[in-house]
Amino acid sequence: MAKMWANSGDSHFLEPPDLFEQTLPPELAKRMPHTVHEDGYDITTVDGKTIRRRAPGPAQQKMREATRPPGAFDPRKRLADLDQEGIWGEVTYPSLGLWYGEINDPALASAAATALNDWVWETVAGASPRLVVTATLPLQSIEDSARELERVAEMGYRVVFLPSKPPEQTGNYNLDVWERIWDIAERANMVLGVHIGSDAGESPVKFKGPGGAIINYVETTYGGQRSTVQMVASGVFERHPDLRLLISEGGATWVPFIGDRMNEAYRQHAMFSDGRISKAPKEYLGNVYASFQHDESAVPAAQYLSYPNVMWGSDYPHLEGTYGHTQKTLHELFDDVDPAWSYRIRVGAFLELFPEVGPPPEDPGPPA
Repeated sequence: MAKMWANSGDSHFLEPPDLFEQTLPPELAKRMPHTVHEDGYDITTVDGKTIRRRAPGPAQQKMREATRPPGAFDPRKRLADLDQEGIWGEVTYPSLGLWYGEINDPALASAAATALNDWVWETVAGASPRLVVTATLPLQSIEDSARELERVAEMGYRVVFLPSKPPEQTGNYNLDVWERIWDIAERANMVLGVHIGSDAGESPVKFKGPGGAIINYVETTYGGQRSTVQMVASGVFERHPDLRLLISEGGATWVPFIGDRMNEAYRQHAMFSDGRISKAPKEYLGNVYASFQHDESAVPAAQYLSYPNVMWGSDYPHLEGTYGHTQKTLHELFDDVDPAWSYRIRVGAFLELFPEVGPPPEDPGPPA
């Protein structure tokens, strides 16, 4: 079976457990995310908060360790993993950064974001231009976030990570308080990267009882959809037509559906419109890209539902990702797909956002 290459719109880097002990004053470092395992629970403390989650059982933990890629903590070993799997370029999100919404103190959030972004740029981005790193913002303060966004843009970052629901200090993405962030990102040609399952201040366990694991897993996808609707409906892309939004790991079929629902509201309830947009909402979805890893419905969303901004993603090195079976997954998804669409989803959509990464050198390229 010939190797099929792809770029990935979703992956993660794992920070060293002592990153903040190495980079922050002790009084700040002890308030950053820290997890211990006790009596079958993962107990995480963040800025004075304690969050208890049931830990994986011994068999699950053994599986997690057995399937963790060799390069999970080492960016240079990571490149060997990517070559093995047939992945060229990839967007990489933080892991510790997903906890930032639990921080209350803006000063702590700002110091931590600076330390994390400096480490990411030196260690992860420094390993290879194939790794498109995401910057973390101290979103407890828009002013601090604007300063950090300008700083990382000058460093060369191409993506800014936004949680699927922002901290309550700043409010949702449809509010005017975000305008400075949108303006800086657009001028710097930075992509807004929203990763699902990162609702600030909310537990990922929203439902308990029979089927809870599956219900909660599905529930994580909705934050990316809400973010998209908030930005489209409030006119973010009307005012910033060159701004691009990437929703990672949330699938792709939802985008045409959300477009239809927004259009119906715009058409049937026009008397309640606040005039923030001048076109039907679905027309702004050209600014929105979405990544998936295993979804059988994602490819038809691009082929048949008039939504070409579909991008494959590996979710490396997470358990729900494709490491160890990437080639099997890619062939199952694309072997019977029109070559032009296959290339578009595997490579082309990614290169629209990040042309500097370039196509996989061993890939034959788009069909003539």
